[in-house]
Amino acid sequence: MTRKSRRLWLVGGCVLGFGSATALTLQAFSANIVFFMAPSQILAKPPLPGRTIRLGGMVVAGSLHQQHQAGHEPTEQFAVTDGQEAVHVSYVGILPDLFREGQSVVALGEMQPDGSFRAAEVLAKHDETYMPKDVAAALRKSGRWDPRFGPPPSAASWNTMTTNAPHPS
Repeated sequence: MTRKSRRLWLVGGCVLGFGSATALTLQAFSANIVFFMAPSQILAKPPLPGRTIRLGGMVVAGSLHQQHQAGHEPTEQFAVTDGQEAVHVSYVGILPDLFREGQSVVALGEMQPDGSFRAAEVLAKHDETYMPKDVAAALRKSGRWDPRFGPPPSAASWNTMTTNAPHPS
């Protein structure tokens, strides 16, 4: 084997090793990415079964239902909307102190075969003036809110903005 062919094999082996390491790293990262989706995005293009996502939007006023069983953690059911569609959410556990109907919320979990969302974690942020960027963008895109003409719609109007009625099962 000549010196030139050894060098070529060495360079080829390094390129192959580096390419394999890069492919494995990207594969590991893609498996752990958690996407943020609004209810209208979820209903338009449902995520793959078992895929963990973040659902963001406003809690529909009047949709919160609590079930308490002796010896078990409470089960909470509510609907989350982005002003276009609503998704029913179930959560086992105690909701955060800032959680309120008509407030912004981000829920981490998975879509269920029946079309509901099972949350493993619920985050309620800020005060009544906070709105996630994706929800604000969805309202602007649908033509229901233009920031040039004032603040976003009040929480009371979110019930009338959805096309599917919020009713937990």
